[in-house]
Formats: sequence, structure tokens, C-alpha cells
Amino acid sequence: MRRERWVDSHCHVHGAPDADAQVARAHAAGVEWIVCVGTDLGTSHHALDLAGRHPTVMATVGLHPHDASKLAAEWPMIEALAATEECAAIGEAGFDLYYEHSPRDEQEVAFRFQIRLARRLGKPLVVHTRDAWDDTLRVLADEGPPAVTVFHCFTGGPAEARRALGLGAYLSFSGIVSFKNAQPVREAARLVPDDRLLVETDAPYLTPEPLRGRPNEPALVGVVGAALAAARGVDPIAVADATRENAARVFGR
Repeated sequence: MRRERWVDSHCHVHGAPDADAQVARAHAAGVEWIVCVGTDLGTSHHALDLAGRHPTVMATVGLHPHDASKLAAEWPMIEALAATEECAAIGEAGFDLYYEHSPRDEQEVAFRFQIRLARRLGKPLVVHTRDAWDDTLRVLADEGPPAVTVFHCFTGGPAEARRALGLGAYLSFSGIVSFKNAQPVREAARLVPDDRLLVETDAPYLTPEPLRGRPNEPALVGVVGAALAAARGVDPIAVADATRENAARVFGR
């Protein structure tokens, strides 16, 4: 029987004391490669460093909405890192109005800077949106989305999925798709075309069922993928193949 081969399109293992071991465990679990996502200058450096050590790791550079207040201090260095060949994408960037650790006006400015950077560099944009669909889609429409845009850790329902797909975006599903209270996310997962679908762990967060309570890591992306496949009513191999091919297209692998 053919083994599933996965890509974890979004995780944050860089900087973890066992990051190298996590990469090895992912490979042993059938994960071909992973994308480590920067959230500020320091984590962007860590992501690039990890990618430099492992051919199975790609890295992004960006400023998370939680850290949008760092824009003035960190932007020149983030912009320089983003322009390097080793940077596969920009982000994660966007709005988080659930926590609002940075004021929403500062989140919007940082988001606009990163949209423009992705467009100028011709690189994918990785979007974070929580309790902020209207603001996120407003700014993307206003700026014009980059040619490749990914809504990571999709948490909306069918209506939000259709709006994101209408922008030409990819939708990436995390362990939330396995949660008992996430029926709208599963309904959204069913309507995403095969060629717009991605899967991620968002490790170390959002450990999928039935493993809740332990730290998440890229080796568990197959568990997320199986839950996504169940939501779509298809074999996990079909989801593994589609999401792996899509990730390669998105990140230029």
C-alpha cells in the first residue's frame, strides 16, 4: 500500500530546543518538507537558520499582527531578510482582533507594508486572520492581493471560505478541523477545490484530536490531514497528494 507523503505548510518549531529533532521526527513520519514561519525579526532569523541547516525546511519572514507594534524598529531588517533567496514567502501578516496585542491601526499598517512587500518581491503572502474577516478582506482588496495568497489556519465557515477563494487564495487547515466544536470549519473544508487546499500543524499550537494535551509538531501533520480528509469524505492519500502538490506550487519548491 502506498504511504501518504505530507507537507506541513505552516509551523513555528524554529527556536525550539529540539527543533532539529522535530525535523527528523517529521521526516520519519512521512513528512517530505515543512515551512517554518517568522512572526517577527527574531523568529524570522531562526526560521532562516533552521532552513539553512535542513534541506527539508523552508522559511518565511514576517511580522505577526501580535507584533505589529515592532514595525518601526524591525521593518528595515525584516525587509532585507525578505528579499533574500532563502525567504520563501512573506508573513504571517494580517489582523488578530481576538487578542489585539497590538492596536488594530498598527496591525493594519504592518499588514499593508507586508502585502506591498510580497507584491514587489513576487513572493507568496501568508495571512493570519482571527475575528477580523471584514478588515482582512478589506485591506487585501484595497491593496490588491499578491499573486499567491494563503489564509493559514483557516477558522471561518463556508461564507468566509467563498470570500477568500474569490480572491484567488489558498486555504490551509490546521488541527482545528478535528475539533468537536469546529463544524463550520469542516463545512468550509468540503467546498475548497483540490487545487486550493493546504494542510498545516501551526506547531507547537493546535494539537489535533485525539492528541490534545501534548505539544504539537510537524510529525503530526498526517493526523491533521486525516481529519481534513474525513471532513471532505475522501481518502487521506488524496489529501496528501493534493496538498503536497499545492504547497510545492505555492512556495516554489
